Amino acid sequence: MNKLFYITFASLLLVACKAPSGAIQKSDAPVSAKDYPYIEAFHKGLQFKVQGRTEEAIVELEKCLSIRNDDDAVYYALSKLELQRGNPEASANYIQKAHEIAPINIWYIEELAYMHFESQNFAQAAKEFGKLVEQEPRNIDWQYAYSEALVRNGQNKEALEVFNTMEAQVGKHPHFALQRYNVLMQSGDESGAEQALLKGKEEFPTDAGIIGTLVDHYYQTRQNEKAEIFLVELVEADPENGRAQLALTDIYQRRNEMSKAYGALKAAITSANLDIDTKMKVLINIQEQSSEIPKEMFPIVEAFVETNPESSKAYSIYGDYLLTADRKEEALASYQKAVELDDSKFALWNQVLIMQYEQDDYPALYESSKACLELFPTAPIVYFLQGVSANETQRYQEAYDALILGLEMIVNDDGLKSEFYGQLAESSFGLKEYNEALDHYKKALDLDSRNAAIMNNYARRLALLNRDLDVAESVVDQIIDAFPQQSLFQDTKGMIYFSREKFEDAENLFDGAVKMDPKNPIYLEHLGDAQMKNGNASDALENWKLAKEYGSKSKNIDKKIADKKYYAPSL
Repeated sequence: MNKLFYITFASLLLVACKAPSGAIQKSDAPVSAKDYPYIEAFHKGLQFKVQGRTEEAIVELEKCLSIRNDDDAVYYALSKLELQRGNPEASANYIQKAHEIAPINIWYIEELAYMHFESQNFAQAAKEFGKLVEQEPRNIDWQYAYSEALVRNGQNKEALEVFNTMEAQVGKHPHFALQRYNVLMQSGDESGAEQALLKGKEEFPTDAGIIGTLVDHYYQTRQNEKAEIFLVELVEADPENGRAQLALTDIYQRRNEMSKAYGALKAAITSANLDIDTKMKVLINIQEQSSEIPKEMFPIVEAFVETNPESSKAYSIYGDYLLTADRKEEALASYQKAVELDDSKFALWNQVLIMQYEQDDYPALYESSKACLELFPTAPIVYFLQGVSANETQRYQEAYDALILGLEMIVNDDGLKSEFYGQLAESSFGLKEYNEALDHYKKALDLDSRNAAIMNNYARRLALLNRDLDVAESVVDQIIDAFPQQSLFQDTKGMIYFSREKFEDAENLFDGAVKMDPKNPIYLEHLGDAQMKNGNASDALENWKLAKEYGSKSKNIDKKIADKKYYAPSL
């Protein structure tokens, strides 16, 4: 590669050294000893340039200029080097000097032309490109650059003439119709611009670029009916045009042609040339504005997932749609897949954790909250859910440790602190630290005296411990007054009466709880316990068996059934 570059560069130097008439003439005299320093510096400069040693190359070539300042090739080489090291102003000065020495050298003119264009000196760029086109009229690259410079300089009539010249050379092409349209619109000739597009449409009837520009033109000029006609044609010519499909969706929706609207929307959502964020905005907007998701939307969102199988965003929005439709298990699976693909979004983690908590899937919640804490170690809610799941899976020490850590991170949220203390009480109870457990319950209720769940748990624990039963009954009566139809609170009051050995009252309360929730194994076992104490062994045995059938986790249920005898719960 270096050798090829050197040969090419050397050939350019040969061209550059042919001075035109009127320019400074280089001497044709034989090389003498006084020329050696110049030649040596020149060749060193070239060698360093080829090797990428820019700074050293510049030093050597500047030595050349200190000996002779009339060599355009040296100025040209320095221009390139200054450009390489990010100094466009110096580069421009050197190429300008090379051009002054060899004003008709085509390479210098080209460098100047592009340099002026990039610096937005379009008048001078057009002038230089004009020189190039004059020398090589069939060079399409220069013709195109010339037309662009003319347009940017406001010389629209001249630009149109260049388009005509190019078209005559290379033949008809949609690009020329589009360029004419742009130029004529800039000139204020709206009618002429429209005719240029329509003529291009006749010549290239299925060209998506021309049709799309017609659509934009008619929308911009408020000719919506024409725009809609061409929009249909655009989608036929370019089915993968996602934005066109979205526009068509809107048109069909306004016409109440919903089948066509859903078809166009699906084409847009599965289009490869529409970015995923735009698709997400469309789907989110539909989901947020719909009180009930239309069934036709689910195949569209499913297709979105299928065409973006590695996108966390796709699974996230699919989860939102499923959740809105109350398909919770599927929604959770979709959110879990989203987290699997991108675990950096706390909102997704939070959605997964909350759903696992709501579904009482404590083993899964334990694993998920543990993984989440490794990524988000300062989120109190995750510590809380870790504590809940650890308590429910009888990892009481882990629950206690997580809750203590999380408690330190809560700021100005007494409600959340109360929940933490309530779970700490459960952890302490599991660890058989009963006094500490009751203290935690009291702290929880001091922070939130109306938390019915904590009040109920406190009363149940007092009943199990057979302590402060008056306090327990007072607490449970408060929540029963507020929620008289809650079976759990009826069961809790029954436990208190059972501890007081008021077995008939207890049986009535347990029976009421069972009637509200007939398949609850805890209530059935409690009812059986009271019936056994009241001498009704057959009914007691029947209810114990039902409790076992419905999934009782009581440690004593099998012994009760086998021995037909009541056993107090083990703490």
